[in-house]
Amino acid sequence: MAGILDGIRVLDFGRYIAGPFCGALLADLGADVIRIERLDGGEDRYITPVTEDGIGSMFLQLARNKRGLTLNPKKPEGAEVQRRLVETADIVIANLTQEVLESLGLDYESLSKIKKDIILVTNTAFGQGGPWSDRFGFDGLAQAMSGIMYMSGTPEQPTRASAAFIDFNTATLCAFGAMAALRHRDQTGEGQEIQGTLLKTALNINGGGIIEQTALGVDRVATLNRGQTSAPADTVKTKDGWVMCLVIGPHQFKRWCEVIGRPELAEKPEYSDDLARGERAEELSAILSEWCQERTTEEVLAAMEQAKVPAGPVLSPQKAHDHPHVQAIDYFQPVEYPTAKQPLTVPKNPLHFSKTPAEIRSRAPQLGEHTEEILGELGYSAEEISALRAARAV
Repeated sequence: MAGILDGIRVLDFGRYIAGPFCGALLADLGADVIRIERLDGGEDRYITPVTEDGIGSMFLQLARNKRGLTLNPKKPEGAEVQRRLVETADIVIANLTQEVLESLGLDYESLSKIKKDIILVTNTAFGQGGPWSDRFGFDGLAQAMSGIMYMSGTPEQPTRASAAFIDFNTATLCAFGAMAALRHRDQTGEGQEIQGTLLKTALNINGGGIIEQTALGVDRVATLNRGQTSAPADTVKTKDGWVMCLVIGPHQFKRWCEVIGRPELAEKPEYSDDLARGERAEELSAILSEWCQERTTEEVLAAMEQAKVPAGPVLSPQKAHDHPHVQAIDYFQPVEYPTAKQPLTVPKNPLHFSKTPAEIRSRAPQLGEHTEEILGELGYSAEEISALRAARAV
């Protein structure tokens, strides 16, 4: 079955996560995504190695459904290959600073001279227009500078999330922007540049907290996993593990009080609404903790589910993979890779399409695996490809 983006070609010059995951999302929908790397491979190819030749776990996830080409655009011959590629492309992805984009001829002005309706999707850490515009950065810095890290952990120890959720959210927004730009191009014939920014994504995610702070000056500080605008909302120990319980709104609070055998709590004026309960979150967490410590995780979750109070177990990565519900929703796909000892457990596209499924059709490419195939499509002969290799242009 043809994908939604069948016939769309994407050149993925991305690095690490924010660029490559954007490309992966488009590839899942049927786009022909060409991952373009340095001759010795991009940095992200080798982070957290899991195969015999050192290929990284994130690369194996984010390079799915892509073809691989190696290229040195700083060589004249390589720059010509890049130019020919751009002529065939609809979208270019490059999460690089403006200075680097210009040096490689991947800035919007240069690309649009080659193909006037090209769509350029860029990603930077801090965005354009400020004193930090040309600085490099990663997900953790966006968490730190957006207030998110400040509100995690404790006042004595700010804590970042281990998963790079700012990167993944930025990439998702960029894929959304690319799709919108394709729609605009269909209507007008115009290309454009889409700019994603890690810091803007993080500030957007923390927008509610920043609005509250600038409006009311509440000066909140971190309270580990304990919520502050409703309660009880916390992680607590059971007899054999940990659970998270999230009680929001008067109906859930009343049902929670009944579950733990304390119905009188729902009538107390100091617990009259979410904000009041949030102000007394520590004492409500203590009540929740005392009740949970006398029960197993299974007993706690069964009681909460019967009362329709949101609760769930705190799981390790292995237990998350093995959880019966995760297995039942069939989210992971075993994918073979030539140098992996066993099939890799790769997450599928998070969206379900009832008519045009987003699928993992092929594994991540080995370094330069499709170079000759792609160059042949551009009109290069076998002899010309050999010359390009001899010149270290590809």
